[in-house]
Amino acid sequence: MSATGTLYGVGIGPGDPELITVKAFRLMKEADVIAYPSKRSGAKSYALSIVEQYTNGLGKEMLGLIFPMTKDASVLNKQWTKTVEQVYAKLAAGKNVVFVTEGDPNLYSTFIHMARQMNALHPEVPIVTVPGISSVLGAAAQLGVPLADGDEQVAIVPATDDREAMRQVLEANDTVIILKVAKVLDMVLELLHELELVDAASVVTKVTSGEESIWRDVRRLKGQELEYLTLMVVRKGGAA
Repeated sequence: MSATGTLYGVGIGPGDPELITVKAFRLMKEADVIAYPSKRSGAKSYALSIVEQYTNGLGKEMLGLIFPMTKDASVLNKQWTKTVEQVYAKLAAGKNVVFVTEGDPNLYSTFIHMARQMNALHPEVPIVTVPGISSVLGAAAQLGVPLADGDEQVAIVPATDDREAMRQVLEANDTVIILKVAKVLDMVLELLHELELVDAASVVTKVTSGEESIWRDVRRLKGQELEYLTLMVVRKGGAA
């Protein structure tokens, strides 16, 4: 069997194009194909918007991959298989594929599922990940707060409607970063009030990007609908 190309999962940071690593840029220049995620056909890709100033003019083959926003298992499985086979067709032709993903490819990333499915269906494909700056670190920088010092404990959790689980993580850690918090924002705000942590919280949307928004007084957010790419930082011992 002839060798396939290599699949690279490349983290490109949370939004600011200048936070792309030198290695990420080199791999984009050297790759045969640059793949990027999109929610639906024709939709603007956030990952592509981060890297397009680097990819424009490179003459690379650009491969948009659809990742539908649904919990329907049958729809997801069908689309994932289709997406993996799209990428594999390029790899089987001996082409190296760079899959760009916002943040880091190994932290709540679409690439985790891509790599897992590729390994299951085509285990001969070499897979390499390249770390990127996560939205968590981007938020710490933009807010000007340390995430941890000394023996302090940090939790990075996805937002969930399990109220008791969210309460436990807030009580047990010195700093909590809640990813994609918009979908349960009001519930989390209620918990912050109950735990007297409202002044310890801040919320950031599309951190470091040109569309970034920061709320240091989270009381103002009750009842509001925020972007999908929104996180909350709760830092005990001082305002976030």
